[in-house]
Amino acid sequence: MKVVSFITVTLILVGFSLLIPFQAMGQGADEAANPCISSDANLGDSANWANTALELYGQKQYKNAIKIVDACLNQWVSGAITLQQTLSSQNIESPPLAEFTESEKKKVYENYLLNDVSIAIWVKARALDETDEIELAKKMYSNCIFLSHGRAWDPQGWFWSPAADCIKQGRKLLK
Repeated sequence: MKVVSFITVTLILVGFSLLIPFQAMGQGADEAANPCISSDANLGDSANWANTALELYGQKQYKNAIKIVDACLNQWVSGAITLQQTLSSQNIESPPLAEFTESEKKKVYENYLLNDVSIAIWVKARALDETDEIELAKKMYSNCIFLSHGRAWDPQGWFWSPAADCIKQGRKLLK
């Protein structure tokens, strides 16, 4: 009986601890805004989250970008890791970056969760790097590298690999 109640209490405490990032995000901001839920009917929740983090990073709002990533990462990271493990265990090649067919492009988009999480982790790694939180940046770069099948779309017409950039940026920190 005591084991069950200990487990129940632990699960409740863990559940409440996951709400802390949402509460912190709400301070001084629109209380109704939840970065994990898209208000755009044409953009899924994880894509909206990753795009928001990417936009904040592009605006050099590094701390806010990190907060957005942290607010929703636990919600989607396990699905992305599972997909990456499946693709790797089946020896499926990583998607192309530059030249690709429409069917290859469609396959990349089918892995949207992996793509969105890899972009968000890339944002957090780069933002930590920019704010001189080097040890944390190293850890995030290594997490990003694991998601090697993740792709990001460049508006100029090609995919790029957050993992490949994390390798490049992470190496700089090791020197």
